[in-house]
Amino acid sequence: MSGPHFERVALIGIGLINSSLACVLRRDKTAGEIVACARRQETLDTATKLGLSDRTTLDPAAAVAGADLVVLGTPLSTYGGIAEVIAGALKPGAIVTDVGSVKQAVIRDVRPHMPAGVHFVAGHPVAGTEHSGPASGFAELFRDRWCILTPLPDTDQGALGKVTALWQSAGMKVLTMDAEHHDLVLAITSHLPHLIAYTIVGTATDLEDALKSEVIKFSAGGFRDFTRIAASDPVMWRDVFLNNREAVLEMLQRFSEDLTALQRAIRWGEGQKLEDLFTRTRAIRRSIIEAKQA
Repeated sequence: MSGPHFERVALIGIGLINSSLACVLRRDKTAGEIVACARRQETLDTATKLGLSDRTTLDPAAAVAGADLVVLGTPLSTYGGIAEVIAGALKPGAIVTDVGSVKQAVIRDVRPHMPAGVHFVAGHPVAGTEHSGPASGFAELFRDRWCILTPLPDTDQGALGKVTALWQSAGMKVLTMDAEHHDLVLAITSHLPHLIAYTIVGTATDLEDALKSEVIKFSAGGFRDFTRIAASDPVMWRDVFLNNREAVLEMLQRFSEDLTALQRAIRWGEGQKLEDLFTRTRAIRRSIIEAKQA
């Protein structure tokens, strides 16, 4: 599937998502030039070595000069500062989008800095691994996954169509959603599971040395899955929790109440309650497999 052609694409941040997007742009020849920008020269050197970009720079404003498409892919806490820096360098008609997993905060931090004539389309390709950095990217990352776009009422429809076509060309299923609803949905499907994983693995690291070594030695599938999730980029996830705190705290409260009920069922030997819960949750897993999101 071919996407829209952009003469110049600026990737601000060249981690897992943007490096994978660069692979897609290379594969489909949908970018005349790819410019990569990062905080560290070492990161840019890796991007160049891997052929992910035609040009690199440490200066976000220089990266976006003349770009038709700008993709923000840095930690959420940096978005506002970057938007302010690049504002004066954006050309009229440019499209600015992002790949962050929180959308209300992105709109709050980026939109006020966008000049007239520049189109901002907030987006979230829901795909990833526990790996980070430019060497972790691969074009098939997005295949058959969802991309959620959260346009505002005044979002330019042409720009929205081009961003939609871009992610569709990467193999994604694209839908639009209200930013507040997106943040609530992702709080339970992504953010809370990561918080739980970090907590469980953190608990294991606090065990006395003898027991901790046994935990690592005899790790079963469940604990291994948690360690994979907990190996995700710490700065990115710090920013996710701080920028989606209301939705995360709401879901965490619901989880805490359900966990208390489960604790009570175990304490009082209420086997039927446990079996009923496990039966319901097993059905969710089957639904995820059927939806090809496993």
